[in-house]
Amino acid sequence: MTDESTFSDQLKAWLESDGPKTIGDLGVTFGDKSFAVTILFLMFIPALPLPTGGITHVFEAITVLLAGEMVIGARSIWLPVRWRDRTLGPATTGKAVPFMMRRIRWLERFSKPRGAYLFHRRWFLRILGVVLMGLALACGLAPPFSGLDTLPALGAVFVALSIILEDVLALAIGLGLGAGGVALILTLGAAIFRLIGRLF
Repeated sequence: MTDESTFSDQLKAWLESDGPKTIGDLGVTFGDKSFAVTILFLMFIPALPLPTGGITHVFEAITVLLAGEMVIGARSIWLPVRWRDRTLGPATTGKAVPFMMRRIRWLERFSKPRGAYLFHRRWFLRILGVVLMGLALACGLAPPFSGLDTLPALGAVFVALSIILEDVLALAIGLGLGAGGVALILTLGAAIFRLIGRLF
C-alpha cells in the first residue's frame, strides 16, 4: 500500500491478501486510521436494509467500545480476544465488502481533502468518537425489525469515511443522516411502543 493509493485500493489489497480477515487485523493493517476503518466495517452491515439475524447488535456493541476508546484518546485499538479474533466471515468478505468497495470508489471520485487539518486534532477525533458512540447506541435501541437502525448506521458509516478521507463534506452528510435517523427512532419508535401498549 502506497501513500498515493486510494482507500478503496488499500481495501482491495487487504481483501485479496492471504492474511487473516478478522476485526483485529483491520487495526493492524490500517494504522492511524484503524478506528475509523474498523467502525466503517462494523456499521456498514447495519446500514444495509437487510435481515441480519441479530449479528448487528454485536457489531454495534463493538463500535460503542471503539468509539469510547476514541473519546479517551487511545492511539491503538483494544478489544477482548473473543471480538478481536472474530472473523468477518465469507458473507462479509465475499459480498458485503466488495459491495462497500464499489460505493467507496464512487465516493472517492467526488471526495477531496476538505478541512483535513481537523482530522489530525485529537480533540476533534474525541468529539467524533462521541458522535459515533451515540449513533451506535441509537442503532442498538431502535425497535427490532423496524429498519429504523439503517439511517443512524449509515450516518456512522459516513462519519467513519470522513475520518478516512479527511473530508468535512462527508462528515456533514453523516451528521445529517445520523440526526435524521435518531429523530425517526425517537418519533416512530415511541409511536410503535404506544401502539403495542394499547394492544396489550
